[in-house]
Amino acid sequence: MANTPSVAQFKAQAEVFKALAHPGRLLMVDELSRGERCVCELAAMVGSEMPTVSRHLAQLRNAGIVADEKRGAQVFYRLVTPCVMNFFQCVSSVREKSQ
Repeated sequence: MANTPSVAQFKAQAEVFKALAHPGRLLMVDELSRGERCVCELAAMVGSEMPTVSRHLAQLRNAGIVADEKRGAQVFYRLVTPCVMNFFQCVSSVREKSQ
């Protein structure tokens, strides 16, 4: 039974799903899969104010999906778990089969 996932493991996985469960955060993750971006670039792309985008990015960071680096007055984010893009492909496949 050592390989059986625990409730705590499922809760941790659910936190990752929660972090991804927003269209704006999905868009940011998709963009970060192509390279790092500053918060200002992501805010313009998403069409939200920088404080809102920063809160979204904090959720992604806390879930272990992105990392940040402060350079002067700007904060740059990068995707640290590119495998999440496999999940995007899986979701697309589910959507195609359900239509």
